[in-house]
Amino acid sequence: MQMIWVLMMLVLAGVMIYRFVRVRRGGGLRLVSPGSPDAADPADYGFVRQEELDVRVPGPDQDLMDALGNVQRGGGWQAASALLAGTPKDGEQRWQRVQAFGGAAALDLVQRPGVGAPWLKAWRLEAEKDAGGAQVHAELLVQQAWRSSGGVGSQDHRIILEEAREACRKAALLSPGDPVPFITELAVARGLAYSEAEFDALWAKVLDVAPAHMGAHLAALHYWCEKWHGSREKAAAFAEAAAARAPHGSLLAALPLFSVYENLPDQLLVNDFGRTAVVSRAVEGALFAVHQARADDPMLAHVRHLLLWFLVRMERWAEAMEQVRHVDGYVGALPWSASEDPAHTYAVVRALAVAGYEANGGSPATLPH
Repeated sequence: MQMIWVLMMLVLAGVMIYRFVRVRRGGGLRLVSPGSPDAADPADYGFVRQEELDVRVPGPDQDLMDALGNVQRGGGWQAASALLAGTPKDGEQRWQRVQAFGGAAALDLVQRPGVGAPWLKAWRLEAEKDAGGAQVHAELLVQQAWRSSGGVGSQDHRIILEEAREACRKAALLSPGDPVPFITELAVARGLAYSEAEFDALWAKVLDVAPAHMGAHLAALHYWCEKWHGSREKAAAFAEAAAARAPHGSLLAALPLFSVYENLPDQLLVNDFGRTAVVSRAVEGALFAVHQARADDPMLAHVRHLLLWFLVRMERWAEAMEQVRHVDGYVGALPWSASEDPAHTYAVVRALAVAGYEANGGSPATLPH
């Protein structure tokens, strides 16, 4: 994934240089010095400053932020437990909140080895049968394995993932009908190289309880990609099949766009990448899904973030700005989260969107609010 971002930034740099050459010939975008009256400034649109972008979540969730602040400041786990207990287990939001709590605990442990995340330790000790605590613990182990265990294939990586697998299965017993423990195990399956038969058995458990769960499909898509245990064809087939059976209003119609993104190293070598049939079809499907989805769908921001990157590459500036208008302020989603500096990477793409929009007659006054 790091190679993807190296290639992406090279392409973006190339695009900006190309724009400069074009303007010397009479058209297109051009690079100007900071502070120039011709410079496109995202601040003119009321967009959030780069240093204030929230890297934790894809979009606003004030209840989650309040609970996170409570457990991190006071060390009490009750706020997190209460929030998860009140979050429906058949929706997308519970999975996202479990990820956020697990991620916060994992980051705290990295920053304070041995003493980090005392609230989660207390949660597990004082409320062993709490389903939310068990799910957050399983998610923590998965994130530890991927973040700081010596890398994929190392002994520590495998040991932690095996512990996570057991934690997922215990969590599933505490909350029948909840897809979250099975979704968390999908990441374990990828890391431990489940056979296709083993993976299919796990996936069947997800489909039994949440057949249209977008987050689950995103987690499963990784397994089927060429860089893991499948191929480009298998990943595309999985995504297309999910999109084809997506119920009305479901964001599953956007899944092929995520499949294309997973094959970016190959696609980046194709001339006119943004105009290829595969990319165009995936982008149109994602735009359709966005327009049909509920405004409060927790996965909507995920799709808009990825659309923004593709639409800028395709020079569809007005549509790109529409995505910025909806997601600005938050960068806890692909493609930004795959970068070492999500806020900076997002800010670069946002600046390109603003510059392209203004070069084609747009302004703060013409952008809908």
